[in-house]
Amino acid sequence: MRVWGRIATAALLAMAVSACTLIPQTRPPTGYPVPKPSTTPTPTPVPVPTPPTPPPTALLLGVHAGPAIESLPLSSGRASAALRSFIESCPKLTSRTDTSGLTRSADWADACAAAPIWVPAEAPAFFAKYFESARVSDGKTFVTGYYEPEIAGVRLRQPGFGVPVYAVPPDLVRGWPDSIPPEQRTGTPPLGRIDETGKFVPYHDRAAIDAGALADKGLEIAWAADAIELFFLQIQGSGRLIAPDGTILRIGYAGQNGREYAGIGSIMRQRGLVGQGTPYPTSMQGLMAYLREHTEDGPTGGKAIMEENPSYVFFREITGDGPYGALNVPVRGQSSVATDPQFVPLGAPVWLNVDRPETTGLWIAQDTGGAIKGANRFDSFWGAGPTARTIAGGMSARGDALLFLPKGTLARLNAQ
Repeated sequence: MRVWGRIATAALLAMAVSACTLIPQTRPPTGYPVPKPSTTPTPTPVPVPTPPTPPPTALLLGVHAGPAIESLPLSSGRASAALRSFIESCPKLTSRTDTSGLTRSADWADACAAAPIWVPAEAPAFFAKYFESARVSDGKTFVTGYYEPEIAGVRLRQPGFGVPVYAVPPDLVRGWPDSIPPEQRTGTPPLGRIDETGKFVPYHDRAAIDAGALADKGLEIAWAADAIELFFLQIQGSGRLIAPDGTILRIGYAGQNGREYAGIGSIMRQRGLVGQGTPYPTSMQGLMAYLREHTEDGPTGGKAIMEENPSYVFFREITGDGPYGALNVPVRGQSSVATDPQFVPLGAPVWLNVDRPETTGLWIAQDTGGAIKGANRFDSFWGAGPTARTIAGGMSARGDALLFLPKGTLARLNAQ
């Protein structure tokens, strides 16, 4: 009976509530004061900032043990050249932070201390003694090429040399745009400039600089004869300017305008301007030929296509050895590769086994590049001269990549 009573009571309450909801709302009687709406503003909810997503790294993608280094066909010649570049990288390796998450500066100490006393002919044994191979993700690699261009150029402007080579402008600074709220301002601020109103804005893009945004400000360190040649020198990151009297001025990367790099090769291929069905191959030589032969105005003209890459590189004069890569040590032809430091420790040896035999072998990661992004993406350096230009301009290789890490690194990572 008590159970039934509780059920009946609950049912009656439910009916009462239901009935109440059916009673129409009525106006207050005449003369009855109408309640005024509250004047207290409803507080606006404060959005909880979303923490920024950490950038992908080799450690986050996964690193797996590779084959024993003794089992790899390391030739004495390539290994000895790599040993030289490794020795040059050691002062940076043992002092910088590895953004790939794989190594600590102390991990490299033993190999760097021993490297200078090894005989070059025994370089393969050196790498086998101090390193273990590792594969980032599936290890599948794509390798392009770059070189040190030699183009016509002079230090002081003269007839026939009217394309400016700019140093880093002083108004290129880092800051935060007003559009980014303070709680989202993490990491390194972007590059830009302070405009006439005092606001931080993106820096001048390629089109604006070509139109004269930096002209007559004393930033010209040299003058080139050909805008197309200078455009591709900017992509390479360094080069040699050859004057009519044979004088050589070497220039190297000094900075960039902060704009995103856009590869015009992909743009031109997607539009059917180069590649299959056209007289222009997708190599650097094919792109150059198209740009030279299309001087018309409009979106298919060479100038407009180059300006679709808003990134612009600034230079400094190089004296002595060089060119220098992102590790600030000289890069060497057929020994140095550019990579993404989120996935490869700069200074680390890299073994490439690809479908271009001249590219298969041991390299040292010493440089970076605007288009070299992602795991197992490499850009091989070939030096200077016509042969280097030909090889680098047509380089497109695929295969497998292995990193050489100091022995014990994988065990430490697995224990974390």
